[in-house]
Amino acid sequence: MTKLSKYQKVGVFVDVQNMFYSAKHQYGAKLNFTKLLESAVKGRRLIRAIAYIVQTESIDQKNFIDMLSRTGYEVKSKDLKIRPDGTRKGDWDMGIAIDSISLADRIDAMILVSGDGDFVDLVNMLKGKGVRVEVISFPKSTADELKQAATQFYPIESHLLIKKKAKRR
Repeated sequence: MTKLSKYQKVGVFVDVQNMFYSAKHQYGAKLNFTKLLESAVKGRRLIRAIAYIVQTESIDQKNFIDMLSRTGYEVKSKDLKIRPDGTRKGDWDMGIAIDSISLADRIDAMILVSGDGDFVDLVNMLKGKGVRVEVISFPKSTADELKQAATQFYPIESHLLIKKKAKRR
């Protein structure tokens, strides 16, 4: 199934940290998650949209999480792990993989919103099961292997960004 159809059932999986930092560092902006979801679904049947968040004690994300929930995302959250040596670990790669595999029999297309090359094997496995895999991400921070593995790569463009307003003096 390579063409888009309004009858396709889709699942959207958003690696929030990956997108947040890419938007911030590359564009000095924030991603508009409402427009992102609409752009990802493209008029098809949304089965599930999941936003994966890593939380830290120093940042209150309650309003952000509430906004995601109101927009139609199911939010999955976990705390940032700080190891004894001081290094930090906080990603949802396994969670995204498990959720997308568990939904593979109920969706026609997986929309992965991440540029992380660690997902290449997942993409290939899902395609092998007949699932169309679309990747939406920032071109500069998306692994080339992920772009090539995807059924379709859609670059995040400026209409999906919220530019920070210049401060008045």
